[in-house]
Amino acid sequence: MTVGYLANIKFLVVDDNAFMRTIVRRVLATLETGEVKEAADGGDALKLMKTFTPDIAIVDWEMQPIDGIEFVKMVRMADDSPNSFLPVIMLSGYSDTNRILIARDAGINEFVVKPISVKTLYNRIQNVIERPRQFVRTKSYFGPDRRRKEAKFEGDDKRGTTPIPPLDESLDQDKVNTLFNPDG
Repeated sequence: MTVGYLANIKFLVVDDNAFMRTIVRRVLATLETGEVKEAADGGDALKLMKTFTPDIAIVDWEMQPIDGIEFVKMVRMADDSPNSFLPVIMLSGYSDTNRILIARDAGINEFVVKPISVKTLYNRIQNVIERPRQFVRTKSYFGPDRRRKEAKFEGDDKRGTTPIPPLDESLDQDKVNTLFNPDG
């Protein structure tokens, strides 16, 4: 798969599993991406970001001592964040609705269910580049807006009525995509 415009995109891959970092690196190489740096956990990634400015971070959930969710929250909300607007794609083998919603509410841009494929990761990368979401700030949240288009909603809280699957339901990648991209 040749995707010329990714040659100038710098990636940060954050995963405590060296083998998984290698897989993600190889997928990115297949897509002919630019520079790729690796970190073994969220803390290492934050340190690396002081000297390396990634365009996109691909982050695992389960890591110690700083996991992917904590990393995203620090990137989005910390006063000393090197880039609070950094697009973050979460990778996880856990795909239950509750985890997807936690990740979304932490401020990730996209979610990929492991095992990953070139096509799935490319589609998520393409979304953060070609269909970026506006960022919103509230007292407790800073990150990408969940909506991709303006919609009129009834009620004071401006919330839609899209049904959410049961919290313990395991979702496949298509259902995760629908949850993150309800507007298409």
